[in-house]
Amino acid sequence: MSQLTSLARLLAVETGRAQPTKTVRHVHLSDRPLVLVAAQLAGEACAPLGALIGDDRARPRLLVVYEPRDRTQRFAWAAAVAETVLGYIDGYAKEVPDQDPDPEARPETGTPKPEPAADAPQLLVPNPQTAGFLRLLGRSTRFRSTTGEYAVPEAVPLLGRWLTYYSERTEVTPSALLLQLTAVLADHWASGQSATEDVLLGALVGWIDPPPGLTGPQAARVAEDPVRCPPAGPVTDPGWDNDVLEPMIAAVRAATASGDAAALARVQTAMDGALWSQLRPTWDLTWQGIDLLRELPEAAHVAARWLDDRKSFTSTVAWIRQGGAPQPRRDGAVSAARRLARLEREQQRLAVERAFDDPLVLAEYRLTGEAFAGRVTWRAPDRLDQSGSRAVPRPLITLATEDEVIMDEGTVLKSPVRPRQKAVLTEILPPESPGGTTFVTLELTSGMGRGRTPQPGSIPAFGEELTYTSLSDDFQPPAKFPAREDTPWTHGGPPQEYVPTDDDAREDWS
Repeated sequence: MSQLTSLARLLAVETGRAQPTKTVRHVHLSDRPLVLVAAQLAGEACAPLGALIGDDRARPRLLVVYEPRDRTQRFAWAAAVAETVLGYIDGYAKEVPDQDPDPEARPETGTPKPEPAADAPQLLVPNPQTAGFLRLLGRSTRFRSTTGEYAVPEAVPLLGRWLTYYSERTEVTPSALLLQLTAVLADHWASGQSATEDVLLGALVGWIDPPPGLTGPQAARVAEDPVRCPPAGPVTDPGWDNDVLEPMIAAVRAATASGDAAALARVQTAMDGALWSQLRPTWDLTWQGIDLLRELPEAAHVAARWLDDRKSFTSTVAWIRQGGAPQPRRDGAVSAARRLARLEREQQRLAVERAFDDPLVLAEYRLTGEAFAGRVTWRAPDRLDQSGSRAVPRPLITLATEDEVIMDEGTVLKSPVRPRQKAVLTEILPPESPGGTTFVTLELTSGMGRGRTPQPGSIPAFGEELTYTSLSDDFQPPAKFPAREDTPWTHGGPPQEYVPTDDDAREDWS
């Protein structure tokens, strides 16, 4: 936790309301996200009880498993989920033309890359636990056979592949294809409670937007009452499980065993109402959280990150259309190394973009000494460097700052105001007394055009307030990895060609 976030939490306690830690929204938010609120049977790895699902706030679809320990009913429920999820995804996939599933792997030079989809389907769940439930559901369904003794409906394996894809995209930190609402809200607001308590959606929303007449702490205490505000799932309240759920499941079994269709219909209707009462409050809270996020303007780099998501979605659609195999249970050594290197680059890229987009984020780097803010007090806009074969502009500027500057001379800096312009720190004049003004001189080396005369506006004006940071998005090129068939013996040697088998389906939900 940064110093700025700690201060915001203290202010939240003092004021009784969560404090913003971001000035803009750093994630893409679809105009029509597919929201899924799930409940599962306690003590089981992935035994669903039910779900509210849909992209219409006023018309969620309730899907219930009346006997969650029954394998046939579980997969029938998965097929019903697939009907909604795949229908939602297909609405975007139908706009994707047929194309090469892996444009980056084309051997031909100069071949134009396919256009990404104009938009992509976004799934939104209330918390990380529900995202974990979807990950396990995907693992447990994508290898299922649609023929034979334990056949499942045809839509179930395809649902598993898409859920696995969305789950894996959450590891790419800039991705917004699957959003976990509590994580996103906690990233943009600091409540007066612990990070562990922020996972409780009702309490977190209570701190951010308490009901009339209540403070944040009071709203959070109300949310901790499972009767007034049921858990956001997928695990339900143990008291409700014992007092309400178990008697209903027992009644379902009894009615099924006796063949009494009327009794079975009555208890199923009662179970529908019970699950509705548990899921609907979280459904409403989820949409309330979406409203809070919509009030924040979108950060400048969000569109570019969403473009990456659209490209990924487009490639996945093409892969599935052309009969590509499901995701294997384990990556090979080379593919795992490539993935890890990419995740590290994406994490670094996200940190820089967020800092450049948001003054509050950049302020955290000022506290750690990775950035400073100051006012231009002197400039030499016509300075030229004539040491080379031709003279090039190398203007100097001096900034007065109250921040502590702990960078070394020669450090390359950038300013969010002119992100493509590099500045080299050439001199630091420390303050004459503690807490005084520090003067920092910078040499501008790029971002001024190609001529000997800098373009208008490319050099900071006298008196301009600027922030400079050592953060940079000029990353090193990706590391070179061996081809799959050249995997060294130290990492198991070349892997065998992956062929899905029945053993792949032996997951926790079997």
